[in-house]
Amino acid sequence: MKSHGEIASSEGTTGGFGIVARMEGPHALARALPLVVFAGLCFSTLDATAKWLVQDHPLFAVVWARYAGQMLVATPIAWHRGGAGFWRTKHLRMQLVRSLFLVVATMCFFGALRFLPLAEGSAISFMAPMFAIVLSQWVLSEKPTRARWIAAISGFAGIVILVRPGSAVFHPATVLLLGAAMSNAMYQLLTRRLTGDTPHTTLFYSGLVGTIVLSAAIPWMETPSELTFRDAGFMLELGLLAGLGHWMLISAYLKAPAALVAPFTYLQMIWATLYGWFVFGHLPDFLSAVGMGVIVASGVGLVVHERNAARAFVDYRRNRTL
Repeated sequence: MKSHGEIASSEGTTGGFGIVARMEGPHALARALPLVVFAGLCFSTLDATAKWLVQDHPLFAVVWARYAGQMLVATPIAWHRGGAGFWRTKHLRMQLVRSLFLVVATMCFFGALRFLPLAEGSAISFMAPMFAIVLSQWVLSEKPTRARWIAAISGFAGIVILVRPGSAVFHPATVLLLGAAMSNAMYQLLTRRLTGDTPHTTLFYSGLVGTIVLSAAIPWMETPSELTFRDAGFMLELGLLAGLGHWMLISAYLKAPAALVAPFTYLQMIWATLYGWFVFGHLPDFLSAVGMGVIVASGVGLVVHERNAARAFVDYRRNRTL
């Protein structure tokens, strides 16, 4: 997920119609697309590694390694980009609550991967933007448009196809995936309320809160009794992939508008499917592939609609000033 759905939130990326007007164009996409593809590959590799590790190691230890490692990677990047005051925030309480939702999303997603296939699990995690549409009424006081409701309902239909009796995800652990998507939706919505904070500051707090909270819980949690050098390397890899993936995604959103970049984040489904096949020997069946396709199509369709609406608004304002 962004890993596991985190990818959709872009760590507090900037937006707005002015940015659409200034950054739109093939050159912006050419600069951002390699970063998006690499970020998706990082997140899918992270998810596959986590699925491998939770088969034999405590969930808590795997999640802790992911956040502690991200902290080690993200802090120098944030310091370099934001200077010595990179940690200062105008919304400390919001940063803390938002980051806690991300920790919950990660725990739920990694926990579900112990029992469920990677590709189908990743598809359900991409429902976070659809849940955000529903929750935005209460969190941001926004009234969803008809197009957003259509996208949300279509996405839910895709979940129904996926989680049908006899499918690979017809399992109680699917509840964890839905919990991950809901938590990630809250994470995304609260990200939008962090006006004035730089993306690098927000990335820093995402790793910091997870590391502190999980480290404080170590005395009461199960830890690995035996860890091979290979698995220790995989643990280190989790944080490296999380930090690099988020950094690449932030860089992509700073080079091109979100409406231009977001559809390509769904390329992560290709990597997840390939990892599920090569590493775990699982390929989605026909109906599961249809359900995954419906979820992806609803998300991409919504992004394209929002992009067209933003461009229409920009053209309208430009014509009024002429």
